[in-house]
Amino acid sequence: MVTESTEGQPLRSFLFAPGNHPRRVEKALSLDADAVILDLEDAVATAEKPGTRKAVAAALQRPRRGQLYVRVNAVDTEFCYGDLVAIVQPGLDGIILPKVESAAGLVTIDWLLAQLERDRNLPPGGIDLIPIIETARGLDRLGAILATGTRVSRAAFGAGDFTLDVNMMWSRGEAELAHARASIVTASRAAGIEAPLDTVWVDLTDRDGLEASTRTALGFGFQGKMCIHPDQIAVVNRVFTPSDEEIAFAERVAAAFAKAEAEGSAAIQLDGKFIDYPIVYRAQRVLRRIAAIREREGAR
Repeated sequence: MVTESTEGQPLRSFLFAPGNHPRRVEKALSLDADAVILDLEDAVATAEKPGTRKAVAAALQRPRRGQLYVRVNAVDTEFCYGDLVAIVQPGLDGIILPKVESAAGLVTIDWLLAQLERDRNLPPGGIDLIPIIETARGLDRLGAILATGTRVSRAAFGAGDFTLDVNMMWSRGEAELAHARASIVTASRAAGIEAPLDTVWVDLTDRDGLEASTRTALGFGFQGKMCIHPDQIAVVNRVFTPSDEEIAFAERVAAAFAKAEAEGSAAIQLDGKFIDYPIVYRAQRVLRRIAAIREREGAR
């Protein structure tokens, strides 16, 4: 578990691709998403789940532009164990675990991953594990789930199943999601892990709605957003990348404060704004984030 720092390599966009559609998988791996999720859960019919494992395992060996994850079936289903046994191998960056509702379930999967890593000569703890919080029970037990001391370094929010579970209407403005979003971000920070990933946007024709939802997630403190269509990647990456104006201001804040601090002052004014340590720390965070994003994009 991340304890000293809650900032890792920025993961802005996670693109889902159904594991049983080879062409969509091939296309997804060629795109600019920071990570691709090959899906064995909702996108795959029940009868096809066992047979899809082989195709997903083969896809893990293919070239890709970003990281590669697999969403397995929930821990309380008949498919989860078989999914993990089939796909834990070189080329797998992480597991997306849906509908997490208890600390015990998360610990079980963490333990199983550790055994598979050992048996297959993989680096211990090298496979990331991202739990999706998408039920009332999961949200209610969120603190305990994230405090288990597992390999989890970030969580995710799934609004589709969550709103279904609590009989809530998922509106275009998403005001009804505010409590869950704030709870997941706050619990992640309290657990000492990275900022979480936001839910997908399901209306593929509403680009303005996607932008608004992504900006809302950014404002709540999420680090990125899951996507269900390639056209969503550019919007999500842009929103979760500091703008030129933000970068320029952060650079000026950092430079001005360094000069003032060297002269014995810890509070200054810049462009009519009061600047003290919290503002400086935010500016430094912006600069670290853009540096990491540029490094990632330069490596592609």
